[in-house]
Amino acid sequence: MTDGLKIETSQGVTTIALDDPKTLNALTPQLAVSLRKALENSAQSSRAIILTGSSRAFCSGANLQNRTTTKPGDIDAGSALDQAYNPLMMAIRNLDVPLITAINGPAAGIGASIAMAGDIIIAGESSYFLEAFCHIGLVPDGGATWMLVRNVGCVRAAEMALLGEKIFAPQAFDWGMITRVVKDDTVMSTAQDLANRLANGPTHALGLMRQLLWAAGDTSFSEQLDAERDAQASAGKHPHFAEGVSAFLEKRKANFK
Repeated sequence: MTDGLKIETSQGVTTIALDDPKTLNALTPQLAVSLRKALENSAQSSRAIILTGSSRAFCSGANLQNRTTTKPGDIDAGSALDQAYNPLMMAIRNLDVPLITAINGPAAGIGASIAMAGDIIIAGESSYFLEAFCHIGLVPDGGATWMLVRNVGCVRAAEMALLGEKIFAPQAFDWGMITRVVKDDTVMSTAQDLANRLANGPTHALGLMRQLLWAAGDTSFSEQLDAERDAQASAGKHPHFAEGVSAFLEKRKANFK
């Protein structure tokens, strides 16, 4: 366990929970660095990752308490994006195993960005997303503007950013922001079931898929065709492909080790 994080691994799935209930799991630069390292380490040892929040929240955003108080080793607030939050978001983008984000309660500010970066996003019916920056004179960060425009379109992204209103899970689902809305008390069980399914799948190919999907927002069609070709060549050389074909021909369930 790392300060501010709970980490558990079982059957190839690592569950990482932000764990600072008194701040609704607000993120500090130091915690962002710890989370990045935990995600990168988990990707080396696990086949799928669940990222969630403890208690009543996913993440209430950046911790604004005691912003003027610094201690040795603290990251200066002015460079927090460069040193902590942006590297965290890039680490999420570059993971080579599937990531499920399980949303309970608020996902606000940088917390909303982290939540939206999941490959599969499971949200409890009373959870919500909030781009609250307009209320404190800042702008969305953590890649929020990129992900929102890509997922919900410019008009709805502008509404979220400019008005700073809560978008509850059912509306977020209708807008295409999340994968599934479930009852609040089944968020983690749903995430676990899906993570187990992913962990038992062809994880090499799944990792290539997530890289292709992330890259698709930045590349041309011809560039994406080339990227798919290269990924297919890599997948075709992996033992998972041989096992998948054998299982298909033998009419049995594949065992992707």
